[in-house]
Amino acid sequence: MHGPALRAIAPTPFVTIQDGGRRGWRRFGLAGAGAMDKMSLAIANSLVGNRATEAALEFAYAGGEWTVEAGSCRIAIAGAGFSTKIDGVVLPPLTSAILQRGQRLRIGSSPRQVWGYLAVAGGFAIAPQFGSRSTHVRTRIGGLRGGTIQAGASLPLVAYRANDEPERTMSIPHEEEDPCRVVLGPQDDFFCEASVSLLLNSEYHVTWQQDRMAYRLDGPKLSHSKGYNIISDAVMPGCIQVPGTGTPILLMRDAGTVGGYPKIATVIEADLCRVAQMRPGSAVKFVAISVAEAHAIRRRYLARLQLIAEETGPLPSALT
Repeated sequence: MHGPALRAIAPTPFVTIQDGGRRGWRRFGLAGAGAMDKMSLAIANSLVGNRATEAALEFAYAGGEWTVEAGSCRIAIAGAGFSTKIDGVVLPPLTSAILQRGQRLRIGSSPRQVWGYLAVAGGFAIAPQFGSRSTHVRTRIGGLRGGTIQAGASLPLVAYRANDEPERTMSIPHEEEDPCRVVLGPQDDFFCEASVSLLLNSEYHVTWQQDRMAYRLDGPKLSHSKGYNIISDAVMPGCIQVPGTGTPILLMRDAGTVGGYPKIATVIEADLCRVAQMRPGSAVKFVAISVAEAHAIRRRYLARLQLIAEETGPLPSALT
């Protein structure tokens, strides 16, 4: 008899396994990867009783069709507005449900966001690599043989059968519209004051050139005062690099570990999830904060991730 597994019937092109990401390996040239929207990952996991950073399926724009082989599993989808059905029956947003053997789960598109997450109670029975199950496609590390999930793929599950407990639900989080907070530097001195002011007082737009590695932004060109080539140094998700074209490039979760363009500013982690969910054409503005403010916001952000589980509760009796 086959063990419990989630089978991909018709996955969309960019489905990968992602968790909270790798830590401590960037100094060796290995990117951290991890969920593009860690808040949505935490929400999906909370709805099925997992820890916030447990590995889940991450998909872009839509999730496709899935089924479970043997037993049953409790699933939840997070990310705003993804239309979801089990055997044609609509699953309300941010609500857990049991997927029985042979039933079909279909995850459609969202009118507002890019990245969604499919969490399974107990998680996937896939060995971690370098401390994480996150997939980094460019190096073929993590996830299911280091690649995107293809049709016919079978993802082994830890739990054979969904336990008997009430389904959980959560209210849709408020979508912030404030400017994204950045810490200037580390090479803001490579730009004249007018360029720094331009970055902080202009509206940029996310372009179609977006993936897990970087988002190219369209807007006012930024001028360098010391040239646009530097000795390659460390980069990380959130860095805003500016090449010779003057067009900002925002580095995302799969960013490399070094780069040779000046970095005018860095988006703080708490706001990087929000930028990641911006579809092409979306407007983004930036505001500068101090390092001390960034640390304080990070502490509140991490505490928020841990408290999400307390905001989930059983479905109202009218919906069960």
